[in-house]
Amino acid sequence: MSGASVAGNRPKVQQQASHAHLAQDVSRSPAPPLRSRRGHLDAIIVPASRPASFLQPAIELAAFLGAQLVVLCSKQAKIEQVAQRVAKTAGGRALIAQIPNAWAHPQFPSRTSAEKFQRASANRQSDLSAKRNLGLLLARLHGWHKIAFVDDDVTLSQTDNVARLAGQLDQHQVAGMVVRDYPDNSVVCHARRLAGLWQDVFVTGAVLGVNCSSLPLSFFPDIYNEDWFFFAKEAAARRLPRVGQARQVPYDPFASPERARREEFGDLLAEGLYALMDGENPDVSLEKQLRDVKASYWSQFIDARCEVLTETMTRLRQFRDRDGEDGRVTSALASLAVAKSQIAETITEDLCANFVHDWLEDLKDWQRFSNSVNNVSSTREAMSFLRLERWIRAEFGAAEIDSERLPDPAQDSSRPLVSDRNRRSNRPKGRRNWRSPVGSNPSAS
Repeated sequence: MSGASVAGNRPKVQQQASHAHLAQDVSRSPAPPLRSRRGHLDAIIVPASRPASFLQPAIELAAFLGAQLVVLCSKQAKIEQVAQRVAKTAGGRALIAQIPNAWAHPQFPSRTSAEKFQRASANRQSDLSAKRNLGLLLARLHGWHKIAFVDDDVTLSQTDNVARLAGQLDQHQVAGMVVRDYPDNSVVCHARRLAGLWQDVFVTGAVLGVNCSSLPLSFFPDIYNEDWFFFAKEAAARRLPRVGQARQVPYDPFASPERARREEFGDLLAEGLYALMDGENPDVSLEKQLRDVKASYWSQFIDARCEVLTETMTRLRQFRDRDGEDGRVTSALASLAVAKSQIAETITEDLCANFVHDWLEDLKDWQRFSNSVNNVSSTREAMSFLRLERWIRAEFGAAEIDSERLPDPAQDSSRPLVSDRNRRSNRPKGRRNWRSPVGSNPSAS
């Protein structure tokens, strides 16, 4: 959609096709040397759910940079398989933890995970927000200052961008990249692009740097577009550096209409929040910008969102006769119809206003909690604090130098904990030259 139009003296609420002006483009600024203090990352944290083969680019990148790799595993990602890959990679070292399905921590805020919001997200099942929040706390517990979150389906084409990301964290708490290939968008935004409508991408949590010594830290709520909520304060102030681009493994956003249903509440909220910021003074804090936002604003934005869906569906129907064998246009139309039904059946202006209120309250609780988290003496102590009971430390030449693994519930519950703190490797002092993994096609583990 175009920018806000004016009816009388009041701008019409509209969804925007781009929020690029809410970020600072620093992609052409000089990057500090990779081996310098400014260009160094303390850790790369990967929230992993895909097979271990997808982790190879991140393992090689961390080894080349001399950064600690942290892999938080669930679903298809298995800690032993990741550890084996680390052990085969020169210079590799990693902390690998299994995140159980029912993992919870009593200090984590939970208002935005309430049942009413889960219903609005079609009972979406994702542990991405929890993993990213865990990553922030692991950094605090280990004394890591500059970290980067890198998704397990992302590769980086230039190490200059990594150094530039680290350098920006000297002046900013958060800095990120955009993913244009394959575009990091929601189902609805992919459908707009398919319909020939202009659709931009924005800074993403897929590659996101955070200075964890800069307090207070923000919070990833349990909702689709959790990254936009995390750096909303920086976007509102136009202080979100965009350092370059990364690549994402292609996928079919229209493979199942249910994906659109699960995304709709988070996508509507995030787009509505950023549409609001677009018209605000960046010198006004996010809290003040949101102070007077009532359910009436969300009523207008829900109407604007429905206009976007209707416009996109109308355009797509013009291409239906030329739909290819893959039926992509038909699938996109089915996804948009499901998104519209999700709005009609579950998403109200009051629910949106309640979520924003509860998000701000969760943020306050999180900041009080995370501000109190400081260095501990060992990985074992850190993992105990976070209630993570299955983890391995691995490095080149040794798939396990320290670990703690409670037995798998599906196996013999009488098995004792496994711990081996003395096993060391013959890790070489030098590092081999790193080759960009872009275009690699790793075999499945």
